[in-house]
Amino acid sequence: MLDFKDLLQNVGLNAHKKGEVLLLRHRPFEKKLAQVMPLLVAERPMLFEAYQAVPGLAPQSAMSRAKYVASFLGMRPGEAHFIGLYEVGQARALTYEDFWHLQENIALKQAYGYQGFSKAAAEKSDKLSQFDLKPLSHLSDWKGKLVVSYPPPERSWFRWMDRGDFPVKAILAENAFAQSVPDWREIEIRAPELSLLPQSWRAKLSEWRGIYLIFDETDGMRYVGSAYGAENILGRWMTYAKTGHGGNIKLKGRNPTGFSFSILERLSPDLPAQEVIDRENSWKKRLHTIGQFGLNTN
Repeated sequence: MLDFKDLLQNVGLNAHKKGEVLLLRHRPFEKKLAQVMPLLVAERPMLFEAYQAVPGLAPQSAMSRAKYVASFLGMRPGEAHFIGLYEVGQARALTYEDFWHLQENIALKQAYGYQGFSKAAAEKSDKLSQFDLKPLSHLSDWKGKLVVSYPPPERSWFRWMDRGDFPVKAILAENAFAQSVPDWREIEIRAPELSLLPQSWRAKLSEWRGIYLIFDETDGMRYVGSAYGAENILGRWMTYAKTGHGGNIKLKGRNPTGFSFSILERLSPDLPAQEVIDRENSWKKRLHTIGQFGLNTN
């Protein structure tokens, strides 16, 4: 049976040599981060690579000795989906404060609950290593398509290639990381996630006009709005991402990180503006968002 080590040998990497190639199988324990990781790998690689560059206390000693990293994502038990190959460069030490000053880490924490360099880890070590991982072009066409078997235990997420077998299980026709945009009825996006939307989501939201709901998770208050201008729903929601309130009086003074955005109704792209407003007013009335039970003023 073909093993992943054989593929590495074919591109000039000696996976049988001790200390040559370290395999990482990313599987975040943060639920929200685990759900979006395929999208980050596919469409926000800078965020993924910032995440990967600081592996934490347990694997950093091994990574400092490795020449190459073979990066995978754990999407199902017993399997690993190929992300890419990296050459391990220099490392620099980050303090707790250094780590949380990096914009990528802040974004991952706010949007997806990334814990990163936790206070518990800081009590064990005052610094973590950030590695310069240089992407290699070898096998890049198989990103998201190459699946290898990953023997238990699941919690062991980094392993030396020379110490195990990783048989090729499948080569998929489509990239498993390039997930399709959900049906508009299923979309729910928290405010910190707006600035991190994948390009495929942004493209769809810019096409859709309609009525949307903002739900404040802190107290259950709701706001109904409509989007029919430039870039439609995307344009309106990005205004909230920028200002936190979109110019709406009763949203000002609230903490926007608790806002959740969803679509109540999609409307025809050629529907006249007045009819869009009429639909918006109908939703406000039915959801009682004007007055003491909501955040609409009229």
